[in-house]
Amino acid sequence: METLWAPWRMAYIDRVTDSQPSAECIFCRALGAGDRESLVVHRGALSLVMLNRFPYNPGHLMVAPRSHGGDLAALDADELVDVVDQLQLATRVLRSEMGCDGFNGGWNQGRVAGAGIDTHLHFHLVPRWSGDTNFMPVLAEVKVVPEHLDTTWEKLSGAFAAASAG
Repeated sequence: METLWAPWRMAYIDRVTDSQPSAECIFCRALGAGDRESLVVHRGALSLVMLNRFPYNPGHLMVAPRSHGGDLAALDADELVDVVDQLQLATRVLRSEMGCDGFNGGWNQGRVAGAGIDTHLHFHLVPRWSGDTNFMPVLAEVKVVPEHLDTTWEKLSGAFAAASAG
């Protein structure tokens, strides 16, 4: 049997199995942190776009309003428009830079709906490619993410800067 090493996944496993959820919100922390450190690839007027630290695929993004809260209905019209604008921009950037063929996207509102972070609303945008499901997830129940987060951040942060300027 071949061993697949993914030591960075331990941070996720530890967080999920920890009986005390973190009081610190990753989205609020990212607002005051450096972009590379927090994996932010773009900052909109009322929202931010960041890489998921535990991605389903390379380029897995999260778009979150700057305001802390877990309810879509609580966003005001300007926040909602900015989040949707950032989702559109992210779709264009991922299509251009990652060459993806499609997307999975959405949000989970509330812990019971599957939200890993239920106190700060955020939307997921996951690029997909034709043929990206192979024997690993089908037979071995293992997902291989073929690109390191640093490489994806480099690729996307510059592309967001260029795309949002033009």
